[in-house]
Amino acid sequence: MIFDRKQQRLLLEGKEYTSDDIARFVAEGAENYPSAIWDLYLFLNEWFNDSSVITVHTSGSTGTPKELVARKDQMMQSARLTCEFLNLQAGDTALLCMNLRYIGAMMVVVRSLVAGLNLIVRPASGHPLSDISEPLKFAAMVPLQVYNTLHTPEEKEQLKQTEILIIGGGAVDEALEAEIKSLPIAVYSTYGMTETLSHIALRRLNGNSASGHYYPFPSVELSLSPENTLIIKAPLVCDDILQTNDIARIYPDDSFTILGRKDNVINSGGIKIQAEEIEKVLRPYIPMPFVITSVPDPRLGQAVTLLIEGQLDMEELKNKVQEILPPYDCPKYIRMVDFIPQTGNGKINRVECRTLAEKLL
Repeated sequence: MIFDRKQQRLLLEGKEYTSDDIARFVAEGAENYPSAIWDLYLFLNEWFNDSSVITVHTSGSTGTPKELVARKDQMMQSARLTCEFLNLQAGDTALLCMNLRYIGAMMVVVRSLVAGLNLIVRPASGHPLSDISEPLKFAAMVPLQVYNTLHTPEEKEQLKQTEILIIGGGAVDEALEAEIKSLPIAVYSTYGMTETLSHIALRRLNGNSASGHYYPFPSVELSLSPENTLIIKAPLVCDDILQTNDIARIYPDDSFTILGRKDNVINSGGIKIQAEEIEKVLRPYIPMPFVITSVPDPRLGQAVTLLIEGQLDMEELKNKVQEILPPYDCPKYIRMVDFIPQTGNGKINRVECRTLAEKLL
């Protein structure tokens, strides 16, 4: 692997480019290149400059989007951990199909530079495999991209030609995981955040080694706070010990599961309700995007609220909800909306969902 940025080369669809080539392309201007390639060149131009750091944006799924400064040497260590775990080798094809504003896409590029992967670039879209014809060794996608791919026969066949798929940027729900289990490739869900420079743990979703647990990289130490939120010590990729808002359970073999986020706990009448747990139960019965959120309530403190994107038979839905949920988990309010607010990389924007619910009620 190559950790000296001056020695790194971009291998793009079989052709090798130096940092000088990238600088020349940028000087020629955006009008000469497709937007996805231009975004790649802009990122690489910043990667190859003299600065030891680079600016990364958080998604803003649980709060205001922020800018973070990431160390390039730590990004390369993150790339090494993933490439070693997945046994990615020089010349292996890797698909970049996510927005380079965010760390997940950036790390696909850094892995290609460190390990000499052959990068295939497509615009960030819901159908990243729609015009891919060659087999891929490695791809990284968000859950929505995987869902769309599995529901488009030609794209699903192409996905079957991809050896390794990692899924990040959001939770993989039970229905999607069930579809993934039949794929003849290695599929992993990732756990991480912008601050950990992509993932620090992986969970195999299919095959003989499929598991409900995430397994951290060997250099990562995990513990729990008094509130059972996950604490991460990952010195190779992050200088600080990270106190997350993810409520977790750690097992004797150091694996862990995520139960939900502390921010998404709804305190309704003194009972603490995890929004993600209700969503998990409801998912098989609501065939469109939805979210569990809350609104202020003078009696309960917070009232559980269900927002659904689209239209359903309200009476039938209420009866089903009352049938499958305990009384204290049942939404006090159900509202149909035009859309569920999302962040730029496709995650549910929980803050905007609460704001929307308050406006509606």
